Amino acid sequence: MASQPAPFAPFEWKIAWRYLRARRAEGGVSVMTWISLIGITLAVFALIATLAVRSGFRSEFVGTILGANAHVTVYSVGEMDAQGRVDRTIPDYDAMAGKVAQVPGVTRAAPLVRGQVMIAQQGRNAGVQVLGISAEDLASLPGITDGEASYGDLARFGEGIAIGSGVARTIGASVGDRVKLISPDGAKTAFGTSPRVNAYEVVYVFSAGRYDIDNTRVYMPFAEAQSFFNREGVADEIEVMVEEPEALDKVVIPILVAAGDAARAWTWQDASGGFLRALEVEDNVMFIILSILVLIAAMNIVSGLIMLVKNKGRDIGILRTIGLSEGSVLRVFFICGAFTGLIGTALGVVLGCLFAIYIDPIFSFVNYAMGGGVWDPAIRGIYALPAELHLSDVLKAVGLSLGLSFFVTYFPARRAARMNPVEALRYE
Repeated sequence: MASQPAPFAPFEWKIAWRYLRARRAEGGVSVMTWISLIGITLAVFALIATLAVRSGFRSEFVGTILGANAHVTVYSVGEMDAQGRVDRTIPDYDAMAGKVAQVPGVTRAAPLVRGQVMIAQQGRNAGVQVLGISAEDLASLPGITDGEASYGDLARFGEGIAIGSGVARTIGASVGDRVKLISPDGAKTAFGTSPRVNAYEVVYVFSAGRYDIDNTRVYMPFAEAQSFFNREGVADEIEVMVEEPEALDKVVIPILVAAGDAARAWTWQDASGGFLRALEVEDNVMFIILSILVLIAAMNIVSGLIMLVKNKGRDIGILRTIGLSEGSVLRVFFICGAFTGLIGTALGVVLGCLFAIYIDPIFSFVNYAMGGGVWDPAIRGIYALPAELHLSDVLKAVGLSLGLSFFVTYFPARRAARMNPVEALRYE
């Protein structure tokens, strides 16, 4: 008894290739093959391009959320004093910051004094948040010193204060102007607590690129903030920056251990978790929608393969008569459909990767061709369409496309394999 050939033998590939390149006059469906190929290519291209833009927007969003904000804020649970008030200040802030800074993965730990005041200049005022920080820590704060719209002399920070660009615009202040800070919690006198009013020179105006920072924040020298807010010898919190802001789980516990039993932590994910969850939901919905697009493109392979099986009914009957098994016939037509999906996926990956890599010149050309105004930063809040190409996104698109292509190809190929050779040759 003759042995059966191994699966996907060379002759099966030759027959499949002959059917793929056959002209329509010969019973082939080359036009349908091209339509299927183009459909898969465009679907994979759209999926990769969308995933890349989605990743870019997420990184842009996370970067905007972080800005000049702490990745982790360490504070004290506090102790109750004789008057029944809880004192949450940190007296040994230098020692605590030093221990936290030694935790692996932590890039900086800076003590802060925090307070809410009114800022005023020439009859215009606004409520602001004042952060007392040392000049060295402020100089290393991301988003403050490297802002494109920032101006002034940060080296003179010890002589005045730094205010956000939105604050400066609201009260009409600029570098060199003197502004007043008014705190309701001022000096205690025999007649009660009187507001504290101090005047400071604006030495630096920063633009961190985030609305709630630029429009509400003021930085003051640490020692001056201690005096202004009656925090002599203490700090309100420790601002911590880490190497991997999105992987806080592995550093939060070591930070708390280093800070001591009375310390608690508040992360940027706790503050902005709702935004991140909304992004994740949107990402999942977008992937499902684009997966349906890939499925629709893969269905073109089914229609083309069904037509191929119908046109090649006589050939199937002859192949079965001369000894080809059902498995060989199935693999021949499976190769026809899978090959289309494979080539379409490869072309889609190339186009999608090129789009993500060269997205800036592509949109510059589109903007030029349309006469400008295609991407308005004033409306969208960012100056360019961000895109980040990740291997995981590419592999996800490739796996989805090939999986759907192979899956839908199996059924018409199985139908061809089960075709009765007698019925196929009856009217020939």
